[in-house]
Amino acid sequence: MADLAKNWPVAVNAAAGLVLAGFIGWQFIGGSSEEGAPARPTVAEAPAEAGPQEAPRVEGAIGVDLERIINADSEPGNWLAHGRTFDEQRFSPLDQITADNIGELSLAWSTDTYTTRGLEATPIVVDGVMYLSLNWGIAIAVDAKTGEELWRFDPEVPGEWGRYGCCDVVNRGVAVWKGRVYTASFDGRLFALDAKDGSVVWEVNTIPGPPYTITGAPRVFNDKVVIGNGGGEYGVRGYITAYDTETGEEAWRFYTVPGDPSLPLEHPELEAAVPTWKGGEWWKVGGGGTAWDSMVFEPETNTLYVGTGNGSPWTRAIRSPGGGDNLYLSSILALNADSGRMKWYYQTTPGDNWDYTATQPLMLADIEIDGKLRNVIMQAPKNGFFYVLDRNTGELLSANPFSTVTWASHVDLETGRPVETGEGEFNDRTAFVLPSANGAHNWHPMAFHPGTGLVYIPTQDIAGIYSLSEQWKRDGEYEVKENWWNTGIDWTAYVDAINALPEIPMEKGYLKAWDPVKGEARWQAEYPAPLNGGVLATAGNLVFQGTADGYFHAYKADTGERVWSQYIQTGIVAAPVTYTVDGEQYVAVLAGWGGVNIVSGDARTSAAARYGNEGRLIAFKIGGGGELPQLALRDQSIPEWPALTASEEEVRHGEIGYATYCMLCHGALAISPGVTPDLRRMNENVRAMFDEIVRGGILSDNGMASFADHLSEEDVQAIKSYIQKRALEDRARQEVTN
Repeated sequence: MADLAKNWPVAVNAAAGLVLAGFIGWQFIGGSSEEGAPARPTVAEAPAEAGPQEAPRVEGAIGVDLERIINADSEPGNWLAHGRTFDEQRFSPLDQITADNIGELSLAWSTDTYTTRGLEATPIVVDGVMYLSLNWGIAIAVDAKTGEELWRFDPEVPGEWGRYGCCDVVNRGVAVWKGRVYTASFDGRLFALDAKDGSVVWEVNTIPGPPYTITGAPRVFNDKVVIGNGGGEYGVRGYITAYDTETGEEAWRFYTVPGDPSLPLEHPELEAAVPTWKGGEWWKVGGGGTAWDSMVFEPETNTLYVGTGNGSPWTRAIRSPGGGDNLYLSSILALNADSGRMKWYYQTTPGDNWDYTATQPLMLADIEIDGKLRNVIMQAPKNGFFYVLDRNTGELLSANPFSTVTWASHVDLETGRPVETGEGEFNDRTAFVLPSANGAHNWHPMAFHPGTGLVYIPTQDIAGIYSLSEQWKRDGEYEVKENWWNTGIDWTAYVDAINALPEIPMEKGYLKAWDPVKGEARWQAEYPAPLNGGVLATAGNLVFQGTADGYFHAYKADTGERVWSQYIQTGIVAAPVTYTVDGEQYVAVLAGWGGVNIVSGDARTSAAARYGNEGRLIAFKIGGGGELPQLALRDQSIPEWPALTASEEEVRHGEIGYATYCMLCHGALAISPGVTPDLRRMNENVRAMFDEIVRGGILSDNGMASFADHLSEEDVQAIKSYIQKRALEDRARQEVTN
């Protein structure tokens, strides 16, 4: 461990990336460890200008309906749906900003969001008003010309619910339909808000309770609003639900995996799924298959396409020891949009063993393949292969690796199945696998440019460490942890693997311009860190993307030449949008780092570690002339700690406890990338109250829920001793460096 600490920048870079998922477990809500954490802001706590205001241009939202979204290209100055159009290509026909004049692009306005966590939403823009979501499912309306906040709705999610989030308390957006804004809260409620003032029209609870969460954006069509949920790491059963947009009444629900076999099946599609789950008791750990992000509606065929998630537990040896594909995990489902009945499915990773979800963005396009125009659906899921399928039939047309893949050699086009290499097996060993559970591509939206024929994908190379639960290997039993992670992964083996590595391989991030016909990259831009922002393509021959290290870039769509950059000082994971107001084109993006990056972030490149993570909504235009306010650098020093008196055994116990319960939020090796408090920097007062915080839950309102159900006093003291050891090691390194 001492050798690893000497090279802490390299170590934390890969330790964070190799952490299997790089997800959040328990959390403070922003702030510094010295002060605990500030509570989430409410309208009353925000500056006066952030409160409800007159909204002079919200009337246009009344007219957003099926025909208007279908004909979105006739009004390219708006951004009416999650991906602008129903096909979710994230391409805009606007061409006022081009590769030739982008040197004149500068800040038009910026507005503070009063958040310090990940911001992932794609704004909706209707007739000069922008509607979007923030942390926890807070929704706001903003004047798209000035950035002035018009109204704010806070669903007032209990802070302790943050413990149930695998990947931060994020939200990916809202939907607008016939004068209403639809938004989902982190604790599983779906709201219909009046677009004029944000007042609640109706509210419905979509989940049975914790540990379910919602982070995805709802989709709306045919007077129905559809939402999925998350919680696959914790032990839930996935499903998608459609509600009546006018009343909130349930229209249909589709379960993605079978439940308790002693109970009746909810719908006929599960009859085909049951035989593919063999020998286990998956229903006791939920089964997984959560539809936590991607959904695409096709009006011509009245089809809703949905991507489903990983199994619960991750490990198929525990989940389904008799084998089987475990339908409908890690699959693309084509459903009748009115009834919810399935038309076809395609499973990208049968019997998923690595958290290779297929919840990554789905995209519809019509492209020429072998001289024939095909209606296709495309996806770059976590497993590293780029899939092109006939969206009418589900026929696999191509599947080529777009990143480094070691778990499979290729996808057999005859069977549609990946051919596993064996390098991903970890029943009897600790395995290093590419991609990791962070994926070769995660939720960050990709874009398609019909002029170049290219798909622009936020891509990464991150290796994962996997080892099967020691209890399962020893006894053939698995103890389900209520309201906590149930992955089937041995965290002790993970820690040992990290400690044994003399030097951990570096992670890389890329923006790849992918040719879906040839199955190869046309060009790529390389970044110093993975998990960068979503993508926007425009008719100005431009591709926009924000990065983890705090930049907003523009590239020529055809060649990949970088033609413009702006340093934002805040990491970006959200996707940009573009729109017009009064004849001027704007490009806007949310800046706020987080999500899966909380543990997967690299402290060397994280803008959050240097400047904090003050959320901003930022818009640019030609000749904007504005400048972003400069953020203050954060103090990176580690305070003095007393000499370590704990035994090696106690520190080791704390190291395993930290990896199991704390690392998922506060970072591998106790090094936070900057979104949540760095526990090495706790002051004396916080250290003295450590047990009251961890077990007593005195900061539960701020998101740091009690862990008394899993940790004893002795466990907490051991974890504190491990943090103390890491603080002493890294303080000594700082003193030598300085």
